[in-house]
Amino acid sequence: MAELLRLGAGALQAMIARRDISPVDLMRETLGRIDAVNGPLNAIVALRDRETLMGEARLAEAMPPEGWLHGIPVAVKDLVGVRGLRSTWGSPILKDHVPSLDDGLARRLRAAGAIIIGKTNVPAFGLGSHTVNPVYGATRNPYDLSKTAGGSSGGAAVALAARMLSVADGSDMMGSLRNPAAWNNVYGFRPTAGLVPGEVRESVFQHRLSTD
Repeated sequence: MAELLRLGAGALQAMIARRDISPVDLMRETLGRIDAVNGPLNAIVALRDRETLMGEARLAEAMPPEGWLHGIPVAVKDLVGVRGLRSTWGSPILKDHVPSLDDGLARRLRAAGAIIIGKTNVPAFGLGSHTVNPVYGATRNPYDLSKTAGGSSGGAAVALAARMLSVADGSDMMGSLRNPAAWNNVYGFRPTAGLVPGEVRESVFQHRLSTD
């Protein structure tokens, strides 16, 4: 089963659709991998309760596929508000913040069938090229723990590189997708500005160069 974690989300979804594997198998392997390697890397934060996640995987197993991410474990960048999940933006002023509603990205991921398992670490408010913040601390490069993971999507890139996730979201203004991808030996795609809808509040803070 460990070989599952070397596959991309597209291949995993095709296997789930054919019932070659179950979302329960995939969730069990994913959580086991996180337990094994996340500690020193600190890429995935605010991990949800294991039994709750296994229950959602069993529900996905029993349901017909809902989208291309059906039954796939996903952790979203901690700049995205997720209903019922600690969402801090890496800042002490939001360290206890638990949204009552999903941001748009989380809603679209759920609609595609993804199971949101937790968050990926970020610099505070996504501002910086090194993933460290006062809430969760630093994310380390999986190839050398003394080196940076880059930022601001450093947690996402490390989670991919360490095979804890098969796909991850990111955001990018001046390299926040691209430099972590390069430093962690994974691919990062910066979409055309405006292609992925953002939140209304972001227009106040974010520069028009920023993309999700």
